[in-house]
Formats: sequence, C-alpha cells, structure tokens
Amino acid sequence: MSVKIRLSRMGYKRNPIYRIVVSDSRTARNGGCIEEIGTYDPNKNPSEFKVNEEAAKKWLNNGAQPTETVAKIFKIAGIEK
Repeated sequence: MSVKIRLSRMGYKRNPIYRIVVSDSRTARNGGCIEEIGTYDPNKNPSEFKVNEEAAKKWLNNGAQPTETVAKIFKIAGIEK
C-alpha cells in the first residue's frame, strides 16, 4: 500500500481551503483519509497553514510520500525527514 500526504479540497466555489491528509494513493482526492494532519488556506495574504509536526514526522518516517505542494509547505514549516 502506497501512502501519500496530500491536499484534500474543502470550501466552496472560488474559495478553496485545503486539509493536509494522509491517505492511500489509490483513493480519490476527497475520498477517505487515514489521518488529517493540518490545514492550508491559500486565500489569505500571505498563505496560512497549520501542521501537526509530530504527526507529519511520524508519517514521513513510516514512508509516506508528500506531494510537491505539501513538500513545499513542510519545507516552510521546517519539517524534514
């Protein structure tokens, strides 16, 4: 089972808010997730995000692969493998 850390879209038309979730790579974007580890709001200036660092590090150490956008958020937050 390949596990990804990716964004799940919430909000309404033209006003997205994203959850940072851990999910199986085969599920749909907004399908079931294993765990929610944060949020990301690109509508604010500058963009606002909140990440549970302990949970993110745990999943990265267990082999979960972040998407490009999530990897950038983690880099800004100071989270590395």
